[in-house]
Amino acid sequence: MTAVSAAVMARLGVAALARRMLPAGGGDVGPHLNLPYLPYLPVVLHTREADDRARKALKTLSVVFRDTVKR
Repeated sequence: MTAVSAAVMARLGVAALARRMLPAGGGDVGPHLNLPYLPYLPVVLHTREADDRARKALKTLSVVFRDTVKR
């Protein structure tokens, strides 16, 4: 991902990234280049963890993901 970010920042390339993942200096060039809009895709977290501590950690992680997407 570092090489992709470097190419985007140097204006040598484009990348399909979520807005929150844009590197510093990056921007949405899709409309300017007549690129199609990217769909919003759900993030799904599957686990087989039965340990209570692990389940609580995964629950916290899912809350963080959900809060980040809402911004």
